[in-house]
Amino acid sequence: MPHLFEPLTIRGLTLRNRIGVSPMCMFSYTDGFSNEFQLVHLGARAAGGVGLVIAEATAVEARGRITAHDVGLWSDTHIEAQQRVTSAIKAYGAVAGVQIAHAGRKASVGHPSTAKGRTIRPGEPGGWQPVGPSALPFNAESPTPIELSIPEIQDIQAAFRSGAERALAAGYEWLEIHAAHGYLIHSFYSPLSNQRTDRYGGCFDNRIRFLLETVATTRAVWPERLPLTVRISGTDWVEGGWTVEESVELARRLKVAGVDLVDCSSGGGVANATIPVGPGYQVPISEAVRHGAGILTAAVGLITAPALADEIIRNGRADLVLLGRELLRDPYWTLHAAQTLRQPIPCPPQYRSAF
Repeated sequence: MPHLFEPLTIRGLTLRNRIGVSPMCMFSYTDGFSNEFQLVHLGARAAGGVGLVIAEATAVEARGRITAHDVGLWSDTHIEAQQRVTSAIKAYGAVAGVQIAHAGRKASVGHPSTAKGRTIRPGEPGGWQPVGPSALPFNAESPTPIELSIPEIQDIQAAFRSGAERALAAGYEWLEIHAAHGYLIHSFYSPLSNQRTDRYGGCFDNRIRFLLETVATTRAVWPERLPLTVRISGTDWVEGGWTVEESVELARRLKVAGVDLVDCSSGGGVANATIPVGPGYQVPISEAVRHGAGILTAAVGLITAPALADEIIRNGRADLVLLGRELLRDPYWTLHAAQTLRQPIPCPPQYRSAF
Protein backbone atom coordinates (compact mmCIF):
# COMPACT_ATOMS: atom_id res chain seq x y z
CA MET A 1 0.00 0.00 0.00
CA PRO A 2 1.14 3.60 -0.53
CA HIS A 3 2.29 5.66 2.46
CA LEU A 4 2.05 9.32 3.45
CA PHE A 5 5.17 10.37 1.54
CA GLU A 6 4.52 8.46 -1.65
CA PRO A 7 3.61 10.62 -4.68
CA LEU A 8 0.02 10.70 -5.91
CA THR A 9 -0.73 11.09 -9.62
CA ILE A 10 -4.19 12.17 -10.80
CA ARG A 11 -4.66 12.74 -14.53
CA GLY A 12 -1.59 14.71 -15.65
CA LEU A 13 -0.65 16.05 -12.22
CA THR A 14 1.58 14.52 -9.54
CA LEU A 15 1.68 15.54 -5.87
CA ARG A 16 5.05 14.94 -4.22
CA ASN A 17 3.31 13.45 -1.16
CA ARG A 18 -0.18 12.77 0.22
CA ILE A 19 -0.35 15.88 2.46
CA GLY A 20 -2.40 18.95 1.58
CA VAL A 21 -3.40 22.28 3.07
CA SER A 22 -7.14 22.24 3.66
CA PRO A 23 -8.91 25.40 2.42
CA MET A 24 -9.28 27.71 5.43
CA CYS A 25 -10.99 31.09 5.32
CA MET A 26 -8.69 33.91 6.46
CA PHE A 27 -11.12 36.86 6.10
CA SER A 28 -8.28 39.16 5.13
CA TYR A 29 -9.20 40.73 1.78
CA THR A 30 -10.89 43.77 0.26
CA ASP A 31 -13.33 43.53 -2.66
CA GLY A 32 -12.24 39.94 -3.31
CA PHE A 33 -8.62 40.80 -4.15
CA SER A 34 -5.80 38.54 -2.99
CA ASN A 35 -2.94 40.28 -1.22
CA GLU A 36 0.48 39.86 0.37
CA PHE A 37 -0.99 37.99 3.32
CA GLN A 38 -2.35 35.21 1.13
CA LEU A 39 0.90 35.01 -0.81
CA VAL A 40 3.03 34.64 2.33
CA HIS A 41 0.52 32.44 4.16
CA LEU A 42 0.14 29.86 1.38
CA GLY A 43 3.72 30.17 0.11
CA ALA A 44 5.02 29.32 3.59
CA ARG A 45 3.02 26.08 3.66
CA ALA A 46 4.42 25.14 0.24
CA ALA A 47 7.94 25.77 1.52
CA GLY A 48 6.98 23.60 4.49
CA GLY A 49 6.82 20.55 2.26
CA VAL A 50 3.15 19.78 1.58
CA GLY A 51 2.23 18.24 -1.75
CA LEU A 52 -0.90 20.35 -2.28
CA VAL A 53 -2.01 23.81 -1.21
CA ILE A 54 -5.74 24.53 -1.62
CA ALA A 55 -6.55 28.23 -1.40
CA GLU A 56 -9.51 29.07 0.79
CA ALA A 57 -13.16 29.32 -0.28
CA THR A 58 -13.03 31.72 -3.22
CA ALA A 59 -16.33 33.32 -4.13
CA VAL A 60 -17.71 32.97 -7.65
CA GLU A 61 -19.93 36.02 -7.14
CA ALA A 62 -19.89 38.89 -4.66
CA ARG A 63 -23.09 37.83 -2.87
CA GLY A 64 -21.60 34.34 -2.56
CA ARG A 65 -19.03 35.49 -0.02
CA ILE A 66 -19.33 34.35 3.58
CA THR A 67 -18.10 37.77 4.71
CA ALA A 68 -17.21 40.98 2.94
CA HIS A 69 -13.56 40.08 3.65
CA ASP A 70 -13.46 36.90 1.52
CA VAL A 71 -11.24 36.41 -1.51
CA GLY A 72 -12.93 36.01 -4.89
CA LEU A 73 -12.72 35.14 -8.56
CA TRP A 74 -15.93 36.75 -9.78
CA SER A 75 -14.06 39.31 -11.91
CA ASP A 76 -11.19 39.16 -14.37
CA THR A 77 -9.55 41.88 -12.29
CA HIS A 78 -8.97 39.31 -9.51
CA ILE A 79 -6.74 37.09 -11.65
CA GLU A 80 -3.45 38.99 -11.56
CA ALA A 81 -3.12 39.08 -7.76
CA GLN A 82 -3.78 35.35 -7.54
CA GLN A 83 -1.15 34.64 -10.20
CA ARG A 84 1.43 35.85 -7.66
CA VAL A 85 0.07 33.36 -5.13
CA THR A 86 0.14 30.37 -7.47
CA SER A 87 3.66 31.26 -8.62
CA ALA A 88 4.88 31.22 -5.02
CA ILE A 89 3.22 27.88 -4.27
CA LYS A 90 4.72 26.26 -7.36
CA ALA A 91 8.16 27.76 -6.73
CA TYR A 92 8.39 25.67 -3.55
CA GLY A 93 7.33 22.38 -5.12
CA ALA A 94 3.65 22.16 -4.22
CA VAL A 95 0.61 21.98 -6.49
CA ALA A 96 -1.56 25.11 -6.40
CA GLY A 97 -5.24 24.38 -5.84
CA VAL A 98 -8.28 26.54 -5.18
CA GLN A 99 -11.74 25.95 -3.77
CA ILE A 100 -14.46 27.85 -5.64
CA ALA A 101 -17.52 28.53 -3.56
CA HIS A 102 -20.86 30.20 -2.96
CA ALA A 103 -22.03 30.73 0.63
CA GLY A 104 -25.76 30.68 -0.17
CA ARG A 105 -27.92 31.27 2.90
CA LYS A 106 -24.83 31.49 5.14
CA ALA A 107 -23.56 34.62 3.39
CA SER A 108 -23.33 38.19 4.71
CA VAL A 109 -21.59 37.45 8.00
CA GLY A 110 -19.54 40.03 9.86
CA HIS A 111 -15.79 39.71 10.26
CA PRO A 112 -15.18 37.17 13.05
CA SER A 113 -12.78 39.50 14.89
CA THR A 114 -15.18 42.44 15.00
CA ALA A 115 -18.70 41.09 14.79
CA LYS A 116 -18.20 37.67 16.39
CA GLY A 117 -19.54 36.00 13.30
CA ARG A 118 -22.94 37.71 13.55
CA THR A 119 -24.97 37.68 10.35
CA ILE A 120 -25.38 41.18 8.95
CA ARG A 121 -28.94 41.62 7.79
CA PRO A 122 -29.88 43.19 4.48
CA GLY A 123 -30.00 46.97 4.86
CA GLU A 124 -27.41 47.04 7.62
CA PRO A 125 -24.00 48.51 6.73
CA GLY A 126 -21.93 45.81 5.03
CA GLY A 127 -24.81 43.38 4.66
CA TRP A 128 -26.59 41.91 1.65
CA GLN A 129 -29.42 39.52 0.83
CA PRO A 130 -28.53 35.80 1.02
CA VAL A 131 -30.06 33.28 -1.37
CA GLY A 132 -30.76 29.56 -1.15
CA PRO A 133 -32.76 26.65 -2.50
CA SER A 134 -35.65 27.50 -0.15
CA ALA A 135 -36.69 30.43 2.03
CA LEU A 136 -35.33 28.78 5.18
CA PRO A 137 -32.87 30.68 7.41
CA PHE A 138 -29.84 28.87 8.81
CA ASN A 139 -30.79 29.75 12.38
CA ALA A 140 -33.00 32.16 14.35
CA GLU A 141 -30.45 34.97 14.05
CA SER A 142 -30.06 34.62 10.28
CA PRO A 143 -32.10 36.46 7.65
CA THR A 144 -34.44 34.43 5.49
CA PRO A 145 -32.78 33.75 2.13
CA ILE A 146 -34.56 34.42 -1.13
CA GLU A 147 -35.51 31.18 -2.89
CA LEU A 148 -33.64 30.99 -6.17
CA SER A 149 -35.60 30.77 -9.40
CA ILE A 150 -34.41 28.35 -12.08
CA PRO A 151 -32.90 31.16 -14.20
CA GLU A 152 -31.06 32.39 -11.09
CA ILE A 153 -29.80 28.85 -10.45
CA GLN A 154 -28.45 28.76 -13.98
CA ASP A 155 -26.76 32.14 -13.48
CA ILE A 156 -24.92 30.83 -10.41
CA GLN A 157 -23.86 27.70 -12.26
CA ALA A 158 -22.48 29.95 -14.99
CA ALA A 159 -20.61 31.85 -12.27
CA PHE A 160 -18.95 28.60 -11.14
CA ARG A 161 -17.96 27.95 -14.74
CA SER A 162 -16.47 31.44 -15.07
CA GLY A 163 -14.73 31.03 -11.71
CA ALA A 164 -13.09 27.85 -12.99
CA GLU A 165 -11.89 29.65 -16.12
CA ARG A 166 -10.41 32.45 -14.02
CA ALA A 167 -8.80 29.93 -11.66
CA LEU A 168 -7.04 28.37 -14.64
CA ALA A 169 -5.91 31.78 -15.88
CA ALA A 170 -4.56 32.50 -12.38
CA GLY A 171 -2.35 29.40 -12.55
CA TYR A 172 -4.28 26.95 -10.38
CA GLU A 173 -3.95 23.30 -11.39
CA TRP A 174 -6.28 21.65 -8.88
CA LEU A 175 -9.91 22.75 -8.67
CA GLU A 176 -12.25 21.96 -5.81
CA ILE A 177 -15.96 22.78 -5.86
CA HIS A 178 -17.18 23.62 -2.36
CA ALA A 179 -20.31 21.55 -1.77
CA ALA A 180 -20.13 21.26 2.02
CA HIS A 181 -20.71 22.98 5.37
CA GLY A 182 -24.19 24.33 4.75
CA TYR A 183 -23.18 26.61 1.92
CA LEU A 184 -25.18 26.86 -1.29
CA ILE A 185 -24.55 23.49 -2.95
CA HIS A 186 -24.82 21.50 0.29
CA SER A 187 -28.08 23.29 1.09
CA PHE A 188 -29.51 21.99 -2.19
CA TYR A 189 -28.73 18.31 -1.56
CA SER A 190 -29.61 18.24 2.14
CA PRO A 191 -33.33 17.61 2.77
CA LEU A 192 -33.09 19.81 5.88
CA SER A 193 -32.54 22.99 3.85
CA ASN A 194 -34.26 22.15 0.55
CA GLN A 195 -38.06 22.16 0.44
CA ARG A 196 -38.43 22.82 -3.27
CA THR A 197 -41.09 21.03 -5.29
CA ASP A 198 -39.55 21.53 -8.74
CA ARG A 199 -36.77 19.53 -10.42
CA TYR A 200 -34.24 20.80 -7.87
CA GLY A 201 -36.05 19.52 -4.80
CA GLY A 202 -37.80 16.54 -3.27
CA CYS A 203 -36.24 13.21 -4.20
CA PHE A 204 -32.53 12.39 -4.04
CA ASP A 205 -32.00 12.76 -7.79
CA ASN A 206 -33.55 16.21 -7.78
CA ARG A 207 -31.64 17.45 -4.74
CA ILE A 208 -28.25 16.47 -6.19
CA ARG A 209 -29.11 17.96 -9.59
CA PHE A 210 -27.66 21.41 -8.78
CA LEU A 211 -24.28 19.90 -7.89
CA LEU A 212 -24.14 17.51 -10.85
CA GLU A 213 -25.03 20.28 -13.29
CA THR A 214 -22.43 22.56 -11.71
CA VAL A 215 -19.82 19.82 -12.07
CA ALA A 216 -20.76 19.31 -15.72
CA THR A 217 -20.49 22.97 -16.67
CA THR A 218 -17.23 23.30 -14.74
CA ARG A 219 -15.65 20.14 -16.15
CA ALA A 220 -16.44 21.45 -19.63
CA VAL A 221 -13.98 24.33 -19.20
CA TRP A 222 -11.48 22.67 -16.84
CA PRO A 223 -8.70 20.90 -18.78
CA GLU A 224 -8.85 17.11 -19.02
CA ARG A 225 -5.24 16.93 -17.85
CA LEU A 226 -6.08 18.56 -14.48
CA PRO A 227 -7.98 17.17 -11.47
CA LEU A 228 -11.48 18.31 -10.59
CA THR A 229 -12.54 17.55 -7.02
CA VAL A 230 -15.55 18.20 -4.79
CA ARG A 231 -15.76 18.77 -1.03
CA ILE A 232 -18.94 17.34 0.49
CA SER A 233 -20.48 17.16 3.92
CA GLY A 234 -20.67 13.39 4.24
CA THR A 235 -23.40 13.61 6.88
CA ASP A 236 -25.53 16.31 8.51
CA TRP A 237 -25.19 14.48 11.87
CA VAL A 238 -28.94 14.97 12.36
CA GLU A 239 -31.83 12.51 12.14
CA GLY A 240 -33.62 12.99 8.83
CA GLY A 241 -30.66 14.78 7.28
CA TRP A 242 -28.11 13.82 4.65
CA THR A 243 -26.39 10.48 5.30
CA VAL A 244 -23.11 8.71 4.57
CA GLU A 245 -25.00 6.20 2.44
CA GLU A 246 -26.31 9.04 0.28
CA SER A 247 -22.77 10.40 0.05
CA VAL A 248 -21.56 7.11 -1.36
CA GLU A 249 -24.25 7.19 -4.05
CA LEU A 250 -23.53 10.84 -4.79
CA ALA A 251 -19.82 10.02 -5.15
CA ARG A 252 -20.68 7.31 -7.71
CA ARG A 253 -22.53 9.93 -9.76
CA LEU A 254 -19.69 12.45 -9.35
CA LYS A 255 -17.17 9.92 -10.64
CA VAL A 256 -19.23 9.36 -13.78
CA ALA A 257 -19.46 13.15 -14.21
CA GLY A 258 -15.67 13.51 -14.30
CA VAL A 259 -14.81 14.22 -10.68
CA ASP A 260 -11.48 12.70 -9.67
CA LEU A 261 -11.56 12.92 -5.87
CA VAL A 262 -14.10 13.58 -3.13
CA ASP A 263 -12.92 15.64 -0.16
CA CYS A 264 -14.90 14.19 2.76
CA SER A 265 -15.87 16.66 5.45
CA SER A 266 -19.19 16.83 7.34
CA GLY A 267 -21.77 19.01 9.07
CA GLY A 268 -22.30 22.74 8.81
CA GLY A 269 -25.83 22.61 7.47
CA VAL A 270 -27.62 22.57 10.81
CA ALA A 271 -26.82 24.88 13.71
CA ASN A 272 -27.67 22.39 16.49
CA ALA A 273 -26.04 19.20 15.18
CA THR A 274 -24.21 17.02 17.71
CA ILE A 275 -20.89 16.10 16.10
CA PRO A 276 -18.62 13.46 17.70
CA VAL A 277 -15.45 15.50 17.29
CA GLY A 278 -12.16 13.71 17.92
CA PRO A 279 -8.92 12.78 16.14
CA GLY A 280 -9.77 11.55 12.65
CA TYR A 281 -13.51 11.66 13.34
CA GLN A 282 -14.39 12.14 9.66
CA VAL A 283 -12.08 9.43 8.33
CA PRO A 284 -14.84 6.77 8.36
CA ILE A 285 -16.77 8.94 5.88
CA SER A 286 -13.76 9.02 3.56
CA GLU A 287 -13.32 5.28 3.94
CA ALA A 288 -16.97 4.55 3.15
CA VAL A 289 -16.97 6.80 0.08
CA ARG A 290 -13.62 5.50 -1.18
CA HIS A 291 -14.62 1.86 -1.04
CA GLY A 292 -18.32 2.26 -1.77
CA ALA A 293 -17.94 4.49 -4.82
CA GLY A 294 -14.52 3.39 -6.07
CA ILE A 295 -13.25 6.97 -6.15
CA LEU A 296 -10.21 8.69 -4.67
CA THR A 297 -10.88 10.53 -1.41
CA ALA A 298 -9.31 13.07 0.91
CA ALA A 299 -9.70 12.81 4.68
CA VAL A 300 -9.88 15.93 6.81
CA GLY A 301 -10.66 16.83 10.41
CA LEU A 302 -8.40 16.78 13.49
CA ILE A 303 -5.61 14.88 11.78
CA THR A 304 -2.60 16.10 13.73
CA ALA A 305 -0.27 13.16 14.45
CA PRO A 306 2.07 11.89 11.70
CA ALA A 307 1.33 8.30 12.68
CA LEU A 308 -2.43 8.81 12.24
CA ALA A 309 -1.98 10.53 8.88
CA ASP A 310 0.26 7.71 7.68
CA GLU A 311 -2.13 5.03 8.96
CA ILE A 312 -5.01 6.59 7.02
CA ILE A 313 -3.06 6.29 3.77
CA ARG A 314 -1.44 2.89 4.44
CA ASN A 315 -4.76 1.28 5.33
CA GLY A 316 -6.58 2.61 2.29
CA ARG A 317 -8.92 4.88 4.22
CA ALA A 318 -8.08 7.87 2.00
CA ASP A 319 -5.67 8.77 -0.76
CA LEU A 320 -4.83 12.22 0.60
CA VAL A 321 -4.94 13.86 4.02
CA LEU A 322 -5.77 17.55 4.37
CA LEU A 323 -4.60 19.44 7.44
CA GLY A 324 -6.05 22.74 8.59
CA ARG A 325 -5.36 24.24 11.98
CA GLU A 326 -2.36 21.98 12.55
CA LEU A 327 -0.66 23.68 9.59
CA LEU A 328 -1.55 27.07 11.07
CA ARG A 329 0.23 26.05 14.24
CA ASP A 330 3.19 24.55 12.38
CA PRO A 331 3.76 25.42 8.70
CA TYR A 332 6.61 22.88 8.72
CA TRP A 333 4.53 19.98 10.04
CA THR A 334 5.34 18.01 6.88
CA LEU A 335 9.09 18.28 7.43
CA HIS A 336 8.73 17.21 11.05
CA ALA A 337 6.43 14.33 10.04
CA ALA A 338 9.01 13.11 7.54
CA GLN A 339 11.61 13.04 10.32
CA THR A 340 9.23 11.16 12.62
CA LEU A 341 8.31 8.62 9.94
CA ARG A 342 11.91 8.30 8.69
CA GLN A 343 11.08 9.44 5.18
CA PRO A 344 13.07 11.74 2.86
CA ILE A 345 12.40 15.32 3.94
CA PRO A 346 10.86 17.61 1.25
CA CYS A 347 12.93 20.51 2.47
CA PRO A 348 13.91 23.68 0.57
CA PRO A 349 17.69 23.74 0.11
CA GLN A 350 17.88 26.92 2.17
CA TYR A 351 16.58 24.99 5.21
CA ARG A 352 18.69 21.84 4.94
CA SER A 353 21.02 22.83 7.75
CA ALA A 354 18.07 22.61 10.14
CA PHE A 355 16.98 19.14 9.00
